[in-house]
Amino acid sequence: MKDLVSIITNFRDDRNWKQFHNPKDLAISLSLEASELLENFQWRSSEEAVKENIENIKDELSDVLIYSMLIANDLGLDIEEIVNKKIDKNKRKYPVEKSFGVKTKYTDL
Repeated sequence: MKDLVSIITNFRDDRNWKQFHNPKDLAISLSLEASELLENFQWRSSEEAVKENIENIKDELSDVLIYSMLIANDLGLDIEEIVNKKIDKNKRKYPVEKSFGVKTKYTDL
């Protein structure tokens, strides 16, 4: 993970773009890229979208991941640590015995 973050930040820094990257603007960019990812699925079934747009889906998903990693890096957050903590929270909110095979929100389990 650290190697990937280094590749991303080196790409950014080689272009002197860090000056434009603050948490607010990175979060806005993340949201915009997530919307562009969604656009691939609009008016299509999941299967159709993947069949017709897989290359663009890869590109947009990469943009979402890149902006996510930049935000984490700039805030000094360890990606593996925060993901593991979130998974632990979700395990408590969605215990297997209550949530297995159901889509119910944890507040309604």
